[in-house]
Amino acid sequence: MTPALQARLVDITTLKVDAIVNAANSELVPGGGVCGAIHRAAGPELEVACRLAGSCPTGGARITPGFRLPARFVIHAVGPVWSGGNKGEADQLASAYRASLDLAKTHRLATIAFPAISTGIYGYPLDLASETAVDTVRAELREPGSLTLVIFACFSPAVLASYERLGVPV
Repeated sequence: MTPALQARLVDITTLKVDAIVNAANSELVPGGGVCGAIHRAAGPELEVACRLAGSCPTGGARITPGFRLPARFVIHAVGPVWSGGNKGEADQLASAYRASLDLAKTHRLATIAFPAISTGIYGYPLDLASETAVDTVRAELREPGSLTLVIFACFSPAVLASYERLGVPV
């Protein structure tokens, strides 16, 4: 059975799923936007766990416990900074989604929620990022694995509309 895809207008830090994905920076230190919100909600233990995990290249992902979050784990995915679209950004963004899903499979997770990686301070255009996210996740979910539900956690109506235009049920 193919896992369900959903887009929801929701604060990702409130979701009770196996893992939420953090739009992380390569040093895995607390930042602004969704990264800062996740770190605040998880508590100071998350920053310690991130330091122990080490750095992460663009397009990669690392996993830590969720600590005070309802989610059991946080997968820290490092998306690219938008530089006009001609410097491999789409491949790097797709890689961040694939690396996150690979960690979910490795840890036999059933449910995962993604934010709109790279669309905040990193400046990736929302519609292009959403298309890459949806195409990558759909392709990866064709392979057997443990996932039963993938949620695109949208922080604004505009983000939700972008996923809805791509046929993701809301």
